[in-house]
Amino acid sequence: MSPSRPEPDPAPLPDRPACGPGPVDTARVSAPTQTVLGPEDAATNHGPMTETTSTPTPTHRGRTALVTGANKGIGLEIARGLGALGFTVGVGARDADRGATAVATLEADGLDVFLVPLDVADDASVAAAADLLERRGGGLDVLVNNAGITGSMPQEPTVVHLDTLRTVLETNVFGVIRTTNAMLPMLRRSTAARIVNVSSGVGSLARQSAAATDGAAGPVAAAYSPSKTYLNAVMLQYVRELAGTGILVNAACPGYVATDLNGFAGHRTTEQGAATPIRLATLPDDGPTGGFFEDAGVVPW
Repeated sequence: MSPSRPEPDPAPLPDRPACGPGPVDTARVSAPTQTVLGPEDAATNHGPMTETTSTPTPTHRGRTALVTGANKGIGLEIARGLGALGFTVGVGARDADRGATAVATLEADGLDVFLVPLDVADDASVAAAADLLERRGGGLDVLVNNAGITGSMPQEPTVVHLDTLRTVLETNVFGVIRTTNAMLPMLRRSTAARIVNVSSGVGSLARQSAAATDGAAGPVAAAYSPSKTYLNAVMLQYVRELAGTGILVNAACPGYVATDLNGFAGHRTTEQGAATPIRLATLPDDGPTGGFFEDAGVVPW
């Protein structure tokens, strides 16, 4: 069992955790990556990912997806989008009542969904979720690690509480590892397994180091921002270990979406924020793995 953890302070980060475009070395953009971005996007890193080069197959019926933190916000929209494509979707939710409400909403839209009680920071909860997916879904084809927290304030490195660091990492990093490892036996059986980690542009070291000139790094945050950097680094280790298995693993930056994590200050809708995770979850077999994407293109590490 994982150690008990304090409930996170819901106070949002004070300023914009920007997720704007960054420069791309076009010589290093692979052909599989261009199946996500499209040739023009890969070259310019401007404009949305093209519909024609990344449109999912019309139906994914018979396939099962799990979205963590899916009872609200971006996670709920990811679940809705995957359900609309034919997936049976496990709606992961730490709060069972809120999860049940989300399931009822999605079912009212005619989608095939079911509740998966899931606290990614708790070993027993994650194990129970894996068992439920095996029994209810018959396995798993897509895992979207969306659950995340900002943590309590303050987060300037000179004053941040170490308990805040531990709490944020427990959900944003250790929770992803815990959940991914529990689901991997099912994903390995899938013929088209996809893992998508919902990250953030504030985890980009390139953007953090350029913060003084372009403001793309968001506020000074010694817990939340580094947790996304850590998450990206861990993702690359999964890519290395799973090479040759056919499991594609990628990270998505949803952009500055209006959610309760930022006090609904974002300028993007949840539908817009869900678009990149959905595309990465439905990549063709020759799609990229080990990439960090937003709807404007590749996010620099």
